[in-house]
Amino acid sequence: QVQFVESGGGLVQPGGSLRLSCTASGFDFRIASMKWYRQAPRKEREFVARIDVTGRRRDYADSVRGRFTQSRDNAKKMAFLQMNDLKPEDTAVYYCTADGFTTWGQGTQVTVDS
Repeated sequence: QVQFVESGGGLVQPGGSLRLSCTASGFDFRIASMKWYRQAPRKEREFVARIDVTGRRRDYADSVRGRFTQSRDNAKKMAFLQMNDLKPEDTAVYYCTADGFTTWGQGTQVTVDS
C-alpha cells in the first residue's frame, strides 16, 4: 500500500523558516521522483517542487524558487522541503507524492502569520 506521511508544518512569522518531511512507503523510493504540492484555502492544489531520483535535478514553482530547497534521503525513504523567507501567501496544506502515483497523504498545515 502506497503511503505518504507529511510532517513539520506549523505557525511561523513572515520571514521565518520551516522544514517539511515526507516519509514514503509501499513502493521503491529509489526510482521515484518526489514532488511537493500545496493547497491554500479556496484554491486548487498547486505544484511546488519536484526532485528527481538522483537528487541532482530540482524543479520549483516560480513563486518559491530561491526560497525553498528540496532534498531526499533514499536510505530513509524520505523527502524534505526546506522553506525559508516564508510569506503569508505560502500558507497552505503541503502534500508530497511521487511521480506515477495519485495517492496523497494527509498533508501538513503551514501558516505564515504575524
